[in-house]
Amino acid sequence: MVFMMAMVMALNALAIDSMLPALPAIAKGLGVVVANQRQHVISVYLLGVAFGSLVYGPLADRFGRKRVLVAALWAYAVFAIGCALATSFPMLLALRFGHGLVSAALGVIVVAVIRDLFVGDAMAKRMSLIFLVFMIVPIIAPAIGAGVAAVAGWRAIFMLFAVMSLLMLIWLRRLPETLDPADARPLDLGTVVSGWLTVTRHRRAAGYMIASGLMQGALFGYLNSSEQIIAEIFDAQPLFPLVFACVAVGIAIANFSNAHIVERFGARRVSQTAVFAFMATSIAQIAAASSGTETLTMFTLLMMVNVGLIGFISSNFGSIAMEDFGHMAGVASSYQGFAKMLLAASAGAFIGQQYDGTTLPLAYAFLGCAVAGLLLVLWAERGKLFTRPRTAPKSPY
Repeated sequence: MVFMMAMVMALNALAIDSMLPALPAIAKGLGVVVANQRQHVISVYLLGVAFGSLVYGPLADRFGRKRVLVAALWAYAVFAIGCALATSFPMLLALRFGHGLVSAALGVIVVAVIRDLFVGDAMAKRMSLIFLVFMIVPIIAPAIGAGVAAVAGWRAIFMLFAVMSLLMLIWLRRLPETLDPADARPLDLGTVVSGWLTVTRHRRAAGYMIASGLMQGALFGYLNSSEQIIAEIFDAQPLFPLVFACVAVGIAIANFSNAHIVERFGARRVSQTAVFAFMATSIAQIAAASSGTETLTMFTLLMMVNVGLIGFISSNFGSIAMEDFGHMAGVASSYQGFAKMLLAASAGAFIGQQYDGTTLPLAYAFLGCAVAGLLLVLWAERGKLFTRPRTAPKSPY
């Protein structure tokens, strides 16, 4: 189950990370002349994921997890083929947005399935295991994208997405339905909006949800600008897949470690400690970028640490935000996915567009997101950090 759910989520990572080394070829093939505009191939997909996340939770709570997931995977394949056939950059961006809309189901339903089966620190452990397996794809995806583009052109990368989706459809025949019939919710606007309002008014859930979105926004800012940073600042375009893999290894190690320690120390203690470490590493990034002597090795090591810390933060923040919503896991997962992804995609796009030929904008963005995230957690926990669930302050909602 863990491996299957990880591979479902990995289709999203594949649709993002394998694109990165192909962005210059896409820009050249479709006549894009402003370098920063090619980042939109990533950012519009992420925005599509954000808005699509609103839809699939209510559908999964009404019709079941498996049926909605199967339909989304068919649509994933169709949009991937459409992207492969795009004849202009605006057409590609429109199709990428649609691709993101249907891909949103993958993350939303995986979280709902795991919440159907586990709660609290046990859920955080399983989500960490899923992210650990899932991280195999971001590690190898840029190399896959670069290889496919070199052999068959960038359009063949989208055809690969379609093939992978069809293979997952075959595997999903083994997936049981995890939605308890007693938890099925009617599909009507009033019920859905009521669920959204419940999550929004839940102080702890809202605080962790927004904080998680900001931290992911820092990560997306790196994703958007990483190809330009490696190619232009460090003049190391051929090394991009290797550098990206090294950074991704950091988050894989973090999720492996989190899966082994979270039930011992608690999701709050682990993730809140990681936020402070993230702030310290961000300050080191600023110092390195300001020194004028930053090397590719230095940049890679610092990014590896900070992106790894996001691994401790994201899965635990997400689990904490879902603690009180077992009776409406689909709607809660859907709404939280929308809010986090909309914030992260918007922040990531903004951060990426600040690229100015140095790594300073990215370093400052990492620190700013960390400070804002810490303030939100303090608000959510009413100023009490490093608690365990049995001692955590209760929300009045």
